[in-house]
Amino acid sequence: MAIAPPLIAALAALAVLVTDLFLPAQHRKWLGRLAAAGLALALISLLPLTGGSPRATFCAQNVTGATDNTAGCSYVADHFALVFQLLALGGALIAALLSAHTVEDEKLPGGEYWFLLLASATGAALLPASRDLATLVIALEVASLPAFALVALRRDGRGAEAALKFFLSSVTATAVMLLGVGFVYAASGSLHLGAVATGLEQAPAQLKPLAEAGAVLTLVGFAFKVAAVPFHFWVPDTYTGAPLPVAGYLSVVGKAAGLAGLALAATIAFRPYAHTWGLVLAVLAAVTMTAGNVGALRQRFDTRHSAVRLLAWSSVGQAGYLLVPLAAAGYAPTATDPLGATAAYALIYGVVNLGAFGVVAAVGRRAGTSVDDFRGLFARRRWTALALAFFLLCLAGLPPGVIGLFGKVVVFQAAVDAGLGWLAVVMAVNVVVALYYYLLWTARLFAPADEAVTAAAPERRLPVSLTATLGLTASAAVVLSVAPQLVLQVVGGSLF
Repeated sequence: MAIAPPLIAALAALAVLVTDLFLPAQHRKWLGRLAAAGLALALISLLPLTGGSPRATFCAQNVTGATDNTAGCSYVADHFALVFQLLALGGALIAALLSAHTVEDEKLPGGEYWFLLLASATGAALLPASRDLATLVIALEVASLPAFALVALRRDGRGAEAALKFFLSSVTATAVMLLGVGFVYAASGSLHLGAVATGLEQAPAQLKPLAEAGAVLTLVGFAFKVAAVPFHFWVPDTYTGAPLPVAGYLSVVGKAAGLAGLALAATIAFRPYAHTWGLVLAVLAAVTMTAGNVGALRQRFDTRHSAVRLLAWSSVGQAGYLLVPLAAAGYAPTATDPLGATAAYALIYGVVNLGAFGVVAAVGRRAGTSVDDFRGLFARRRWTALALAFFLLCLAGLPPGVIGLFGKVVVFQAAVDAGLGWLAVVMAVNVVVALYYYLLWTARLFAPADEAVTAAAPERRLPVSLTATLGLTASAAVVLSVAPQLVLQVVGGSLF
């Protein structure tokens, strides 16, 4: 039961791959339905794991440095794992719904697309429950390797370039991370996270520099997945070249996987160096949110694909906010206490960001994905425009996007409670700066439409899957804004 969520996603991937061999071409749309059903079943399998004590498996006996019953286990389904598995599998399900029309419209190979999406979701669901460095690395690669191929499936030239940039950056980060894991193992004598912490505390003085270097190098790989500066340069080009559902998937599920790995490695394995990585992550958070917002400010609205690039730079800025509670964890009395703020904000961000990508996909079917193509959208598609306006206000943290405002307040409070006043100030300044481009895009939606453009490109009826995606994400955002306690209760207490 503990391994059911990633296991069901993996079995669904194999089922899609085998079914594709025998299914006639005219029935290939059923592959998407099978993939969505598999992800929905994986989500349902989380329910029996809620409540009660954590479940652990793949446990080794008599692990050196183990301090509790689960310290020697490689897989633990605790509250932390369940929250991030909900985000990973839920985000993958929304991306699958968003992909149904894209696979058909862009003539993407259906069998390969759905298999790769499910395989990547399997790695993203495995990673939050991993409790040793080897399993963390394997889960991260299982989540990443199919994503390279997903980006490259678009056959217009941009896909190959985007995938190559994504691949080279990721491989470099992974190589550095593996070197760091080797250093940490040499210094601590263990790969299990809890035992690594004990080993680092007891390591001989001559191994301290090796251990500290290993900790920093290990965190590099996860910082890449989160798209933290300076590992963010791949994001705009990759999101632009990838199919839109894949870009949305990477912005939410890929970021969630990296965030979970970063939290596990830092707060459990590298607990003895909490003040060191706490300061590093604080600086990283400040630089990342600033770079993302500056990049978004410099983005011209009349260029091709500017809407996607703007969301890409926005996701870099949002990554900086997500890192703030992790940095605060380095200064908290119990390192795991502020992690609830990161989990809560990640859940909020996942819903509204995937919704925004859904609206961009809807508008892109008629015109293009330039921000100027959204001018007058309210006159053409009233509910679609209102949905995007609500998503953008949530990302900006403005009413009526109350859930976005609550999320930012929770993150801000985590920084203040940890004594990181300077980081709270940097965050406040960046939130104000981000208001400019979010509100400018929102204003485009309600501006007078160009009648000549409207007449030349009549509206097309949205596919059922795309309508369902927009309805699901918009409804979730509204419900959470009305009842924010549904997600903010994650903040209460430790996630472990």
